[in-house]
Amino acid sequence: MRPDHLLPHLLRSDPARPRITCYDDRTGERIELSARVLNNWVAKAANLLQEEFDAGPGTVVAIDLPPHWRTLYWTLAAWATGATVSLPPPATPDVLVTTDPAAPTDAPLVVVTLAALARQATSTLPADAVDEARELAGFPDTFGAFQEAADSDLALVAAGESSTYADLAAYVRVTGMARARVHTETEDLETFLRLAIRTYAADGSLVLTIGGPAPADRLRAEGVAS
Repeated sequence: MRPDHLLPHLLRSDPARPRITCYDDRTGERIELSARVLNNWVAKAANLLQEEFDAGPGTVVAIDLPPHWRTLYWTLAAWATGATVSLPPPATPDVLVTTDPAAPTDAPLVVVTLAALARQATSTLPADAVDEARELAGFPDTFGAFQEAADSDLALVAAGESSTYADLAAYVRVTGMARARVHTETEDLETFLRLAIRTYAADGSLVLTIGGPAPADRLRAEGVAS
């Protein structure tokens, strides 16, 4: 299953079931998104990318974010437009999605504030940067791509290797984790994203722990597969 087809698959299966639960033990936040709510976030971000930056097949969207629920919807949004997701960011992407308003790039910036209740960035942004916390809510929560990616279009560039949409579709053809509740505390973004797409292709859900190992009782309460 291609990465841009994962959310429609989850919505058809069960739109109300949790698809990512994120614990940030540094801040005490717990955020849980169903497929329906995740889809709303993805649609808003995809609309922003398409309307503000003409994102589509061939556009390089660099993701400079840690493993996080916000990172997940920005990545899925880029794929929804048919764009290429780049990890780590190249020197000259078409748009850079980052937490760093001073990122050393000439690319247009979307500055993401990770806090769940953020309503604007906490630092001064460049004049032409998009403040996600302030502006994303104004975009529609339904999305239609102007052009769908071809199977041969690049979907992911990471660690010097490139994967097409067809490559990622082949990658997620897995067995043995159907509908599983999968836990990760990885700090590696590529590992997180590849785990997410494999889990979603199998109609499962993620539990992400940030800031330290997860207590065993938490994982039991979340129904994580042992």
